Amino acid sequence: MPHTTTPDGVGIAYQVQGDGAAPLLLLAGQANNHHWWDSVRGDFHGVRSTITFDYRGTGESDKPDLPHSTELFALDVIAVLDALGIERADVYGTSMGGRVAQQLAARHPERVRALVLGCTSPGGPHAVERTNDVRRSLVQTRAGAARRALLELMYTPAWLAANPGPYRTLGDPGMPAHAQRRHLAASNQHDAWQLLPGIGAPTLVVHGTDDLLNPAANAPLLAERVPGARLHLIPGARHAYFEEFRAVASPLVLDFLTTVTQR
Repeated sequence: MPHTTTPDGVGIAYQVQGDGAAPLLLLAGQANNHHWWDSVRGDFHGVRSTITFDYRGTGESDKPDLPHSTELFALDVIAVLDALGIERADVYGTSMGGRVAQQLAARHPERVRALVLGCTSPGGPHAVERTNDVRRSLVQTRAGAARRALLELMYTPAWLAANPGPYRTLGDPGMPAHAQRRHLAASNQHDAWQLLPGIGAPTLVVHGTDDLLNPAANAPLLAERVPGARLHLIPGARHAYFEEFRAVASPLVLDFLTTVTQR
C-alpha cells in the first residue's frame, strides 16, 4: 500500500481505485479507516477515480500519541494529494470526514473543486449535539450493548435484519486506545462556524432525517452558513445513509459533482 509522509513526519497510507479521469476524495468518519467506503466507492468508478486514506491513528498509517485535530487531518489530505500530483479534487466527507472537509475547503480552497458534506456538523457552540440518551447508549458496559446501540444509530432495523455484516462503519478494530482518544478529541473540538462563510466551492449538504448520532438539524445550519450550498435530506435514513440508502445517495452526489464541475 502506498504511503506518503506529512510535514510533521507521520506516514499516511492511501488508496486509489477506479479508472475515471476526475479524482474524488472520500473522507471517512471518526476512528475509521478507508474501509468505511468499501461498499459504495465503486458507485463512482468509471466516471471518477476514488482516493481514500487511513487517518493517522488508523489502518496502515502511523499512530503517534500526539494531539490530533480536524485541521491537522486536512493537512494530511494535502500531503496525499501532493503525493499523487493532484492539484484539485472533488471532496466528499461524511461524519468526522465532513468536518475535515470543512477545514480543507475553507483553509485550502485552491485544492477543492466541489464539496459534499454528509451527516456532519459545524461543531462548536452552534452545532446541535446528540442527546444524553444517545451518549449513554454508546458507553454501556454490558457485553455487546454499546456496539448494538451504535449499529442502530447507523442503520434502520429493517436493513440490519437483511444485512448481517460485516459492518465497516463501526470503527477500526486495530486502533490503539490512545488513537481512539485522539480521534474523539479532534472531532469534539471541531468548530468551523467562522470558517464556513469563506467556503467558495460549490457545496451539497446531505443528511438522513432520522440521524440521531449526528442530529439532522445540523444539515440546514451548514447549508445556510456555506454560501450557495444545496441541502438534500433523505427520508428515513440514519447516520450511515451513504451505505443503506446508496441507491439514492450515490447518484445524488455524482449528479451534483458532474453538474457543478461542468459549468
